[in-house]
This record gives sequence, structure tokens and C-alpha cells, in this order.
Amino acid sequence: MNNEGMTGGEALVRCLENQGIEYVFGLSGGAALPMFDALVDSKIKLILVRHEQGAAHMADGMARVTGKPSVVIVTSGPGAMNTITGILTAHMDSVPMVVLTGQTISSMLGKDAFQEADVFGTTMPVVKHSYLVKNTNEIPRMVREAFHISATGRPGPVLIDIPKDFSSGPFTGDLFPEMDLPGYKPDASDPDEDALTQIAAALSQSERPVILAGHGALIANAQDALLALAEKLQAPVTTTLLGKGAFPENHPLSLGMLGMHGTAYANKAMVNCDLVMSIGSRYDDRIIGKAPEFCKKAVRIHVDIDSAEFGRMIACHHYCHGDARVVIEHLLPLVGKLPTDPWLAQINDFKRKYPLGYKKRGGLKMQQILDSLDRLTESRAIITTDVGQHQMWAAQFCKTIEPHTWLSSGGAGTMGYGFPAAIGAAFARPDKQVWAVVGDGGFQMTMAELATAAINKLPVKVLILNNRYLGMVRQWQTLFYDDRKSGVDLEGNPDFARLAECYEGVKGFTLKRAADIDKVLQKAIDYNDGPCVVEAIVEKQDNVFPMIPAGAALEDMLIDEPKSTTKLEKPTGST
Repeated sequence: MNNEGMTGGEALVRCLENQGIEYVFGLSGGAALPMFDALVDSKIKLILVRHEQGAAHMADGMARVTGKPSVVIVTSGPGAMNTITGILTAHMDSVPMVVLTGQTISSMLGKDAFQEADVFGTTMPVVKHSYLVKNTNEIPRMVREAFHISATGRPGPVLIDIPKDFSSGPFTGDLFPEMDLPGYKPDASDPDEDALTQIAAALSQSERPVILAGHGALIANAQDALLALAEKLQAPVTTTLLGKGAFPENHPLSLGMLGMHGTAYANKAMVNCDLVMSIGSRYDDRIIGKAPEFCKKAVRIHVDIDSAEFGRMIACHHYCHGDARVVIEHLLPLVGKLPTDPWLAQINDFKRKYPLGYKKRGGLKMQQILDSLDRLTESRAIITTDVGQHQMWAAQFCKTIEPHTWLSSGGAGTMGYGFPAAIGAAFARPDKQVWAVVGDGGFQMTMAELATAAINKLPVKVLILNNRYLGMVRQWQTLFYDDRKSGVDLEGNPDFARLAECYEGVKGFTLKRAADIDKVLQKAIDYNDGPCVVEAIVEKQDNVFPMIPAGAALEDMLIDEPKSTTKLEKPTGST
């Protein structure tokens, strides 16, 4: 192929086209000009964002919905630094993403040139891999490797830092080079037969099993195999926050979400089980609570594609290294129905005794709004969230029955994630209704992306649950710090519905009364000529329950508001 006259930036964009990329999310700048110039003549559509953090979250949202790497292009220095929150979010949640950053010319590296930053070094702890281009002709190989690394094994973000003299310089190399990754060997082999045999034997002895499905089950598209396994064993299934969608939450065997703000019956089941089998979950601190007490009398099994997670949080009796779907498919012929009828009866009793609910007296409740949203969308909308009380209530009351329709920041707990992630999801799935469920605090961190949604006429619906507080932090201060509030009062918020309508084509709605919930939500559902914002003025000081204080055991779960907070010890973990 004749590459005469092609620049490095043009070669880069051609490589993105070869990877099947349709959209890139970015914000231009001097050091990135050759890359942005090459996009003018490309089939790829540039989605111009208003802040680089928004670009990273949009790419994240698209990647979680499609399962394929998405692309961010930004300039050097502060532009690249502004993506770090989004890169961290993707890294902790195993999201495939390729981030392309402009850089000062190579001769000025390390000399504090204008808008220079050590992007390679700064991002090293929060990427799966990173590159610094040192020759224009390296670009195609690095791009091909970046996509491969990002999407294989345990997915994650990969960064390529490109000095401007290489993106603007002449390209004379091969657009289809071979990869050179001798040290990278993501395990695609079949799972160990001995491990499978031991797991099958352990399962055969269980009368009170629980399957714990994490984000890894979704990444592996293991939902069909997981359903078959649960039904064959007649074993109940609970999920992590990011595992929502790996198992349909309207299924009789579903326990909903486990952990700090999971369902009471999921936590009760975990406390009383005789075997727990984690598939694609890393047994994180929000799930296990006090590690030495977690299922200490139960047989513990861990299936994961990343063997570095084995024994990291808790010791297990059996481990199996491999892709979640492949492991389950190999395990299915080795197992049969377990004697779980009494166990399932006990779990149904837990569900009757400890249902999710809320008191309808007092002010407008987040829970009631989310319950209504779930009913009106028939649990089939894509739901994205920010982080905080609204996130936990959305996880509880918005049932997830299809894979890749629940997007939330888990490991990093990133405020500002929900709205831009919804934009990315809307580009990826124009056939789906997309709702961003956000708090008044987090929304204000990335609400400038209303312009991005408006310009592209995306019918994203934004539900702002406005309690005029950083609600989850306020809840902890109420429960554990003698109600001494500090740095949580957000009085002075704008009128979000009026603010939204400052953008052409954006509709704003205000919800203040429980009697109007269905009417207002339906208006938002029916408006599809662009984005819309529903501001719900909700009760200020409601608290999320059930709750397991950070560092406490699952047995210490608070089912409801404690009568007194004087005996509650300050938790050892973060909100």
C-alpha cells in the first residue's frame, strides 16, 4: 500500500479505522493538532466534549455497553491530566479503553516545555499498559498492540503518548505490522481439569450454596452459561454492584446485589450458606466486610481470569483460573441438581421478612422515584449512575434483567461519571432508552456535557435526585460522627431544570410531589428530540438501608435506621 505523503497523525487515524472505530471522544489542543486534523477526512466521527474527564467517561460508557475498546484523543499537559480520573475509573472496573494523548515535541521532553507533563509516568499506576512514541513508524504497531492488550485477558485502559513531531512527521512504515508482545500472554487456555473436578465435588456436597457473580461474568458474556448453571444446581445467585445484569434480577433464584447496601436477604443468605462460588468477582471489601468473618464456615471457591486476585482478599478452598464463560461451560457437565429445596424455602422466608421498601411519609423519596422508573421502563433501559445514595437506591430498586444495561463506577467511586457515561452508552446503543441517575453533587462535576448531548441530539434522560447534600457522606456523619455535618451542604444549587433549558433542544422538568412521579417521568420518556433533565427535589436526610458499616462483618448488617447512633463505632473503611 502506498503511504506517500502520509503523516503520523493520518497513519494513526487510518489504524483506528482499521480497528472498526466509529466514534472518538476528545478535546483538541496544540500538541494534538495533527491527530485532530487527520480526523477531518476520516469516516470516524469526533465527539467534541467540554472537558477531558467527560471524554474518558463517555468512552468508558460506550466500552461497557459494547464490550469493545473505545477511544479518547486529547492534547498534552492539562488535557492529558484531566483524563486521569476517567482512566482510573476504567482501570479499577476493568474497562477496555485506548487513550491517545498529544505531547510536546520529543526534543523538549523533560525540559518543562509549554503544556508538557509526564503522562507516561503519571498514568503508569492506573493503566494496563502505556506507550511513548519515539518514532513515527511505530504508531501502527503500538495502536494494534494497545487494542489487543486493552481487550484481552482482564481488560483495561491503555495509553499512547505521541510527541507532536511524530504525529506531524512523515510516515513511511507499514499500516498492518505484526505485534511484538513476547511477554504478554493472556490466558486463553481451557481451565484446569483437576480444579474443575474439585469444584464439582465441592458443589455436590453443598446443601446451601450461593453463587456470587461479578463484573468478570459480564465481561466474559457468561450470562447464559451462568443462568444454565444456577438452574441446573438450583442455587441462588447474588451479584456485585458491577455484576448487575449477569443474572436476571427478576428470576426466582436472584438475590439481587450483595454487600454494604445490598439486599438484606442476599447478605442473610451469604451468612448462612455452606458454600460460596465467586465467578468473576474479586471479593472486594464492599462485599466481604470484615474479611476474617466472611463465610468462615463455608467452602469458598474463586473463579477469575486474573490469578493475581486469588487469595488477595480472602483465602479460598478452591481456585480456577480462566474466562468465566469457559469455566462455567466446562463445569456444567460435571454437576447436577443439589438438594436445595429447604435452602430455597429459607431464602424465600428471608425475602418475605426483609424486603426492600421505604416509608412513603415525609418528603419525596428517591426510592419511590426509582421504583417508578423501573416500572415505567419495564427494567429494560440502560441505567448509568454517579456515586452516592442515589447509586445504592438505584442498584436496589432498578432491576437489571439484561446484560450491559447497568453502568456504574465501582472501584473508584467516581462522582461525575454517570452523565457522560450515559452519553457514551447512547452513542453505542441508539435503540435503547438511556437514563443517567445522578445526584446534585456529582452532576455538577460534569454537567457541561449537556452541550455535547444537545449538539448531538441524544435522547439521554438525566434524573437528578436533588437532596441538597453530598448525601452518602452526610449519612456517615449522621450515623458515625454524632451528626456533625462538615463539607456536605450543597445549598445554593441552581434550578437544574431551568439551567438545562439554556441549551437549545434540552427539556427541563421539575418533580416535587409523589403524586406527579409517573406523569413527569413519562414526559421525559416521551421526549426524544434531544436530552432532557428531570430535577426531583427529594427528602434531604433520608438514609440508605440495609447497611453494613465499612470493616464490619455481614452479620452486623443494619436492616433499618438505628434507634440510637451513640453505640455505632466509626467505620474503618471509606464511604
